[in-house]
Amino acid sequence: MLLSGFLLILVIILVYLLIIVFFPIMREPVIRIRNQSRESSVPENREEIEYQVEGETIRGWLYLPEGKADLVPCIILSHGFGGTKDALLEQYALRFNEAGYVALTYDYRHFGESDGEPRQFYSATKQEEDLRGAIDYARHRKEIDCKRIVLWGTSASGGYGLIVAAENPTIAGVIAQCPALDKDIDGRVALEREGWRFFLKLFVHAQRDRGRGRLGLSPHYIPIVGRPGETAMVTASGAYEGYHDLLFHAPTFQNRVCAQVLLTGQGENPSLFAAHVHCPTLLVACEKDTLVSMESVEKVAKIMGDQCRVITYPIDHFEIYQGEDFEHAIQDMLEFLEGIF
Repeated sequence: MLLSGFLLILVIILVYLLIIVFFPIMREPVIRIRNQSRESSVPENREEIEYQVEGETIRGWLYLPEGKADLVPCIILSHGFGGTKDALLEQYALRFNEAGYVALTYDYRHFGESDGEPRQFYSATKQEEDLRGAIDYARHRKEIDCKRIVLWGTSASGGYGLIVAAENPTIAGVIAQCPALDKDIDGRVALEREGWRFFLKLFVHAQRDRGRGRLGLSPHYIPIVGRPGETAMVTASGAYEGYHDLLFHAPTFQNRVCAQVLLTGQGENPSLFAAHVHCPTLLVACEKDTLVSMESVEKVAKIMGDQCRVITYPIDHFEIYQGEDFEHAIQDMLEFLEGIF
């Protein structure tokens, strides 16, 4: 009796997986962010670069300041969830460059101009390795002072700098903008905002993508961002508008990600590494943020003590990238850099 019951459950699970993987009952949800190309001159000091991580090529841009004869500090910039280097990072790189720093931006594997199959595959664990690769590349550039490298990250990558700096005492500083610093806290906030049915729906899509991947079939995608009530990874109020305003001019950005994102390696929890970071750290946080929690920022700041400085602005997650709010933030970052160099 027990054996027959077990076999029945096994059959039900197999039938369920077969339906999920093979049958076209689940169409890929599509939410478009229409890319509009705009003519923009390539900065004269921008150099195309590439380096290898685990046999795959990562492509980036290096910005060298003019007229610098001595070794120069380097700011390595990592973009947020689903972003590409042509979306937001250049405005920061150019401002750091104008202040006399080398700036390095790059596309994670599977995104933008970097290698990696399937396309649009997200893994925080792999992205942390990509950052380590960028550090190694920077250290071998003759123009860069290998002892003065700062890690800059925003949103989903905001915690990568803490994780890498905790294991690498030669990192000179960390700047984390509107950062995701505690997966447990941010996950709880997301669950309270979206509800369990939302994540159950995403989990079914994730199972379809994972199953198809194991059988060598084409990926199953879901949008990165959508409006409240739509099927996408990020549907917080204002998120779609924020992504659209910031990324619609980025030619390599695609509003989709492999649905198995819920089942792939999400990397370590940055807050667990905070106590082991011994370089100056700047946390730049948005008080009205609906994507990441101020609670996690306060938690990390308390752990790090005097090693950490926190600056907050009365704005939401996306306002910090534009206009006066961007200017305020970049000035605070430059002041922080002047203080450690």
